[in-house]
Amino acid sequence: MVAMGMASRAVGTLGILKGTPVPSLWRLALLFFSIWELDAQTAVETRPLYIWQTGPWGRCMGSECGPGGSQSRAVWCAHAEGWTTLHTNCDQAERPDNQQSCFRVCDWHKDLYDWQLGAWNQCVPVSMRSAGVQRPAVCTRGEEGIQTREVGCVQKADGVPAEDAICEYFEPKPRLEQACLIPCPRDCVVSEFSSWTACSKTCGMGLQNRIRFILAPPLFGGAACPNLTEFQTCHPGPCEGEESLYSLRVGPWGPCSVPLPRQARQADEPPRESDKRLKESDKPSKEGGREGEKPSRRSEKQAREGEKKSKEGGKWSKEDDKLSIDGDKPTTHNRKLGRVNRKPDRPSRQADRPKRQKKAKNKEKREKMRGKVRERLRERGKAKDPETRELIKKKRNRNRLNRPGGKFWDVQVGYQTREVTCVHKNGNAEALSLCSQETLPVTFQACVLPKDCDVTEWSEWSACSKTCHDPNGPKGERNRVRKVSQFPIGGGGDCPELEEKEACSPQGEAVPPCIVYSWKTTEWTECRVDVLLSQQDRRRGNQTGLCGGGTQTREVYCVQSTADTPPTLSLLRSKEALRPVDSDLCLGIPPDTIQLCHISCPVECEVSLWSAWGPCTYENCQDQAAKKGFKLRKRRIVNEPTGGTGNCPHLVETIPCEDPSCFDWLVVKLEECIPDNEKECGPGTQIPQVQCVNSDGEYVERQLCRDAILPMPAICEVPCSRDCALSPWTPWSLCSHTCSGKNTEGKQTRARSILAYNAGEGGIQCPNISALQEVRSCNDHPCTVYHWQTGPWGQCIEDSSIPSTNASVRRTRGSDVSCSVGMQTRKVICVRVNVGQVPPKKCPESVRPDTVRPCLLPCKRDCIITPYSDWSPCPSTCQSGGNTKKKQSRKRIIIQLPANGGQDCPEVLNQERECEAPSVCQGYRWKTHKWRRCQLVPWSVRQDSPGAQETCGPGLQVRAVSCRKQDGGQADVEDCLKFASSMLPLTQPCQLPCREDCQLSTWSKFSSCTADCVGVRTRKRMLVGKSKKRDQCKNSQMYPLSETQYCPCNKYNAQPVGNWSDCILPEGARIEGHLGMKVQGDIKECGQGYRYQAMVCYDQDNRIVETSRCNSHGYIEEACIIPCPSDCKLSEWSNWSRCSKSCGSGVKVRSKWLREKPYNGGRPCPKLDHVNQVYEVVPCLSDCGQYVWVAEPWSVWKVSNVDLKENCGEGIQTRKVRCMLNTVDGPSEQVEDYLCDPEEMPLGARNSRLPCPEDCVLSDWEAWSPCSLPCSENGTRERSAYLLRQPGEGKECPLTKETEPCKLNGNCFHYSYNITDWSTCQLSERAVCGNGIKTRMLDCVRSDGKSVDLKFCKELGLDRKWQMNASCVVECPVNCQLSDWSPWSDCTHSCGLAGKLWRRRTVIQAPQGDGRPCPSQMEQWKSCLVKPCYSWRYSTWSECRSEGARCGEGLRFRNVSCFVSDGSSQQDSSVVDDELCGDLEPSVDGDTSIVLQELCTVPCPGECYLTDWTVWSPCQLSCVSGDDLGFGSVQVRSRAVVAQDPENLLQCPEQELEARPCTDGQCFEYKWRTGPWRGSSRQVWCQRSDGLNVTGGCLVIAKPIADRSCNPPCTKPRSLCTEAGVCGCDEGYTEVMTSDGVLDQCTVIPVLEIPTAGDNKADVKTIRAFNPTQPAASTPGRVGRTWFLQPFGPDGKLKTWVYGVAAGAFVLLIFIISMTYLACKKPKKPQRRQMNNRLKPLTLAYDGDADM
Repeated sequence: MVAMGMASRAVGTLGILKGTPVPSLWRLALLFFSIWELDAQTAVETRPLYIWQTGPWGRCMGSECGPGGSQSRAVWCAHAEGWTTLHTNCDQAERPDNQQSCFRVCDWHKDLYDWQLGAWNQCVPVSMRSAGVQRPAVCTRGEEGIQTREVGCVQKADGVPAEDAICEYFEPKPRLEQACLIPCPRDCVVSEFSSWTACSKTCGMGLQNRIRFILAPPLFGGAACPNLTEFQTCHPGPCEGEESLYSLRVGPWGPCSVPLPRQARQADEPPRESDKRLKESDKPSKEGGREGEKPSRRSEKQAREGEKKSKEGGKWSKEDDKLSIDGDKPTTHNRKLGRVNRKPDRPSRQADRPKRQKKAKNKEKREKMRGKVRERLRERGKAKDPETRELIKKKRNRNRLNRPGGKFWDVQVGYQTREVTCVHKNGNAEALSLCSQETLPVTFQACVLPKDCDVTEWSEWSACSKTCHDPNGPKGERNRVRKVSQFPIGGGGDCPELEEKEACSPQGEAVPPCIVYSWKTTEWTECRVDVLLSQQDRRRGNQTGLCGGGTQTREVYCVQSTADTPPTLSLLRSKEALRPVDSDLCLGIPPDTIQLCHISCPVECEVSLWSAWGPCTYENCQDQAAKKGFKLRKRRIVNEPTGGTGNCPHLVETIPCEDPSCFDWLVVKLEECIPDNEKECGPGTQIPQVQCVNSDGEYVERQLCRDAILPMPAICEVPCSRDCALSPWTPWSLCSHTCSGKNTEGKQTRARSILAYNAGEGGIQCPNISALQEVRSCNDHPCTVYHWQTGPWGQCIEDSSIPSTNASVRRTRGSDVSCSVGMQTRKVICVRVNVGQVPPKKCPESVRPDTVRPCLLPCKRDCIITPYSDWSPCPSTCQSGGNTKKKQSRKRIIIQLPANGGQDCPEVLNQERECEAPSVCQGYRWKTHKWRRCQLVPWSVRQDSPGAQETCGPGLQVRAVSCRKQDGGQADVEDCLKFASSMLPLTQPCQLPCREDCQLSTWSKFSSCTADCVGVRTRKRMLVGKSKKRDQCKNSQMYPLSETQYCPCNKYNAQPVGNWSDCILPEGARIEGHLGMKVQGDIKECGQGYRYQAMVCYDQDNRIVETSRCNSHGYIEEACIIPCPSDCKLSEWSNWSRCSKSCGSGVKVRSKWLREKPYNGGRPCPKLDHVNQVYEVVPCLSDCGQYVWVAEPWSVWKVSNVDLKENCGEGIQTRKVRCMLNTVDGPSEQVEDYLCDPEEMPLGARNSRLPCPEDCVLSDWEAWSPCSLPCSENGTRERSAYLLRQPGEGKECPLTKETEPCKLNGNCFHYSYNITDWSTCQLSERAVCGNGIKTRMLDCVRSDGKSVDLKFCKELGLDRKWQMNASCVVECPVNCQLSDWSPWSDCTHSCGLAGKLWRRRTVIQAPQGDGRPCPSQMEQWKSCLVKPCYSWRYSTWSECRSEGARCGEGLRFRNVSCFVSDGSSQQDSSVVDDELCGDLEPSVDGDTSIVLQELCTVPCPGECYLTDWTVWSPCQLSCVSGDDLGFGSVQVRSRAVVAQDPENLLQCPEQELEARPCTDGQCFEYKWRTGPWRGSSRQVWCQRSDGLNVTGGCLVIAKPIADRSCNPPCTKPRSLCTEAGVCGCDEGYTEVMTSDGVLDQCTVIPVLEIPTAGDNKADVKTIRAFNPTQPAASTPGRVGRTWFLQPFGPDGKLKTWVYGVAAGAFVLLIFIISMTYLACKKPKKPQRRQMNNRLKPLTLAYDGDADM
């Protein structure tokens, strides 16, 4: 704005100063302009301080979808540096809009709008788009480019553009450009030239040609192809006489045409004499000459054939049809055609004339027939009534249409002509007279008028193949057809498709729903546990005892669903087994046929240890009449067994005893000893504290013990100060025996010790040692233990005592359904331990177990089986070969197996029967009808040709073809088109013999040979008709009538071919499962099988023949072994180790070790450790009280400082301490000391002071009181002793209480629970896998970390929140299960050596866990029977020949022959008899149209022409270094120019090239190759990677030089020009250079001859100089043996290798000096090391290999 203002001001100023002079005005103008320009620059450089900024547009908002929405955005004013400021700082006039209208997109717009993608534009090089990128100088892979396209949002309906935002709402905008590759230009590649052809002329000057062909066309702008032909003149010699300048040339045959009607011809041509003659001869005449006889015979023949047309096939030409149809009024045209077409009757009449002469009767009949025909013709001429005429016309039409093929093949024979010209050698046409010396060729021939195929309209659509309604099922199909009304003839257009098909579904309410099929399953079989590593598991012998995880299978079959079953019948339907149908009818995924299952493992009964024997008690305290008493001991069931408590051992044992009592007094404790008479010491009594207990030791009411004797107070003594002080009695020990017998008696002991001696005579003396111990009898009952023993429960039988009304009640317990209550019994006897059964009265009746119990009877289950399925279809409705009868089968399936006495299943589940004799396959074939007569070219055409007066020569004959079924029945032509082989030809060339022609019959078949290699075989033919009388026909050289050949001498030899097949087990190798039932998928996989190798049979000419010729059945068979899989073998489990802790929770371990590794696909081992062992670790809990220390009483004091007067002082006491096993009855036996806790071991000796008389005597200290928890430093504990003897006067007692502070982990402990880790999953003893239990243990741990008895934690009432057991699963091993082998497939090749038969199997169940893995071989093969490969092959084309002329259009021919090969590319095919290909459809390389002749052109002398097309080149890929560039493959063919006369070179046509895309192209590389230098030049050529030398393909810029020249030239002796362009010397000579670097001379150099492999002088090493005067020639034999060491290069400087050798020699010298120094250096004395004489133990590292 500032700049604009300045400009306006400047203009205004100029306007004011108009009156000033011009120069000054100019100066002012300049000044102002400079100021304005400066101001403008300042304005540009100074950006505005404040600018408007905008945010993105928000979402389009609006109440309705479509264009009525609005969207807004934020607009703010910002400083140039970026911070936001007030709106007023920005120019308000430039403020952007903050709102705009928009299109509000809704979800339904997705159906209205879409992206429209334009086509990708041409690939543009990146270098053209980007200025800085240079194009590569050499193109290798291609140039990178970019191609763009237009993308826009449009309305789907009309393509109207819309805003991109609409489409972006649903889908991101597709990319607008992409990278592309512009391929490098590929030049044309041509082959090398062929050798020169022979000279085109035998004299004079001709031309020689050599040609090459194109291998790769120019692509992507590459160089065009060079000339494919090179010419050079040749002069074979001078010509004798004049050179032939003219040649007769025939042109191509013109189109096939019909001769004009006679009227038309007469209008064009003046009448000729011949026509008059023909008209006259048209009248029927019997007596006339031969020419006059023909028309009458023609008309008679016509009449006869008119009658026969409906019976015999065949169609004449269209002219014949006109003759028969339009016969109302014979016209000239009809008569003319009659004359023209008369000739075909002649050969048949001639052939049949001898027979007619012999049979006079036939002649008479024929005369009568002719009369009838003439009569009929006369009548036909009289019939003027239109109705009659119409009836006759219809009948004739019907007859014509009923002729076989008549309505399809309207074959019309016409004629075609060609032009004959005389041409000069320069190619110009001349007058025919100049070529008159040659006879003119035929210019007309018969032909078939071409007609295109014509078809009828489409028929109506057929009914849908599906007749029911099923919206989800597959659709049906319907079709419509059209028929052929006119077949293509004479090269006319082919027929279109005659049948159309489309998918359909039946519509309408009346359409029934489709039958639905669904899968059904049988019951699961019983759960089968598959043993792990079964081969060495000892439990394998008892399979039935296995439990845990297993597998079970069932069968799946397809049935017809009954979706519309009424509810009332559904229950019955569910029980009714439906008929199985073909499994293909069920569409869904079939249910599983295998599943994992679990057999509950039996739980063994676990019982506790025996309790102690109880007191003698009555058998029944309620009935104490019997005086018999028993002592009982009991145990309880710890773990309930599976089958109830009946399987547990006895829980009660009894011993008879005397004086039973049910209740007794129990002395709880004795009170303190109270001296009598209230004295302080002396004798006294202890009052017992008693409690009434029952026989189980439980406290009961005191009144129950009223009959029992109350314990008396015990006598005791309180020692006086001068008395002997004794300790209290210890408790009675446990009874030494549980019973008493002859040799055993129960004893209990107790003891006391002397604590202080008496004082002289004044006090009571201490007893002697024997009185310190007491013994009493115990358990004096005899050792006769009795118990009840139970037998197993019997079978559940019906209980007759229960009313039948109750028996019908169904009960369900778990999964078992029971139908009634039964009864089980068992035997119960009284047994004396170690003796046997005793009378029942010896055992207490009260604890006698039950002998009878009720049980539930399971329901009977009958076998349920499906009805038989339908019979399987016979393999084929017809047979094409082989009479082996096929079988069909049906089956039924067991749905439910019988149980509990139900009805058994039938034995027969499958039935087979022979199929009925199959009918012959319904096929179709073409039936040919009789060839019609030979039709010549019309007379009007050939009348001017020489010999036209005779009706003979080449023509065409026609036949009809109809369609027949194989059994001969009529069929539609469309059936043959669809199913039969290619249609047979309808026309063939024929020859009407002329008078002078010899006629011969066809050759007969060769006579048969009696045996191979013996005799000859012949075939014959004969002369026919008048030829028998002609002398020239009897010339056996020209017309031999017999041929003889030796009988074939066939010798055959057989030899094996191909590899051995897989080892194949014999059929039926399925083995029984473990439990006697067939298990799906358990197929024998190993053992002896057989392998096969195919045999091939050759004849003496090394041609393959049928193997039966070699008396071979086609295979060599050899036994083979498939090794059986061996599973991993482990040892048995070792014994459990001892629990790792003697107190609390620990672990125990057992292990197995590897015995044998798996091989041949055996079951794998479980995971082993580094020493090939597998461990099982389980937690264990050791009772902390199971081992206890037991201390005997203290011994008598041993006083060390003896005070004999007082018998007191310092002394020592000892006692025995033993570790004992603790049982219910108390410590029983001594064990090793380490089993007891050493911390708790009592002292075995103690030092103390023996109190003197009158000293105070205290008891031993009692246990310390517990510290209060939690432990603290302020807490204390105490212990006390009580007074045993009062002190004497003046003496005091020591303290009776002791206190000590509580110390944590010293004498005060905290306790807590500790939980162990989970154990491994524990299975039942008999289980292999499946559900198990993992356990963990609870420990009570002291705060110092020591495990202690759980009672410490229990007493504290600590929270036990852990779950100790959890269920777990051990994965079950599931073996791989395979399907049966499929049937053998068809042979992969129909013939030859390479055919294979395959069979396959699939995995039904994949292996799991340690199951046996699937074998690797899932398919097997064996060779097919070798069959010869027969095929039709063409011979090579004959030379092109133009009949009757020197050049022009001609024909070339080839034959088709039967060849045999072995199907491999190694053996060439051999020609065999055509009969061997008789079963093959005539086709060559898949093409059914056999072409045995084709048009060609014979070049005229001097003419320049194109060669035939070359064969297509190999398919070539666009690639670089083997990488496909993705531009496809191409192949090419070409035609080169061939010239014959130098004068006509300018008239030559252009060479031709054709390229086409192809597949499976090869990748070729092109490289320059060079030959050796020959002087200053060498050969350089381009070679393709397959070794072919080519022109083009190699990079021109990389071409090596082919010529080299030195300046100045190398003139010195032995000098040559090197590749570098300087003069050098020959091999063996060195260069001597002048000071200016020019070669001065070549001197010979010494040569080190190094013998190498192949040198005869390998043992001689010489250094010699060549004789300068006789240099040794470099012979080819010495190449590679001799190296010439030339130190100087061609430029006179030292070569690089000389420096290398010098450096190497220097390094070697330094090395030698160093080694010499080290060797001569004086070594130091070795320091002696003291060797440890102790041998280290030899450690064998075992790596776990079982082979060690």
